[in-house]
Amino acid sequence: MPLVDSGILEDLEEQLDGAELALRFARDYAAMWDQRYRRLALAVENQDRASALDAIISLRITSAMVGGLRLARLAEMLETVIRQGDFGQGQAMMGRVAEHGDRTVSELQANYILKNE
Repeated sequence: MPLVDSGILEDLEEQLDGAELALRFARDYAAMWDQRYRRLALAVENQDRASALDAIISLRITSAMVGGLRLARLAEMLETVIRQGDFGQGQAMMGRVAEHGDRTVSELQANYILKNE
C-alpha cells in the first residue's frame, strides 16, 4: 500500500471540479499535520476518550481524502483501540502515527503539492 495514492488525489480533483481546490486541501492538510498530531497525542496521553476520538476520526477521514491510505488505516486501528479504552496501547501506537504522518506529509508535498503549484 503506497503512502499516498495519487489516484485518490485525481478523484478529489474531479469531485472538486479542478486541481485548485484539491491542491489547497492538500496544502492545508500538510500544514496542519503537526497541530493535528499534537492534539491527538495530548488526548491519548490524558486518556481523554472524547477528544482522542474526535482527533483520530478527523485524521482518518482527511488522510483518506488526500490518499494517505497507510496513515488512514493506522488511524482506524488506533480508533478501535481508543474505543476499547486501551490508552496504554494507544500511547504505544503514537510513535508509528508520528512516523507515518511525517512520511505521508513529505510524500504529499514532494509528489503532489510541489508538482502542482
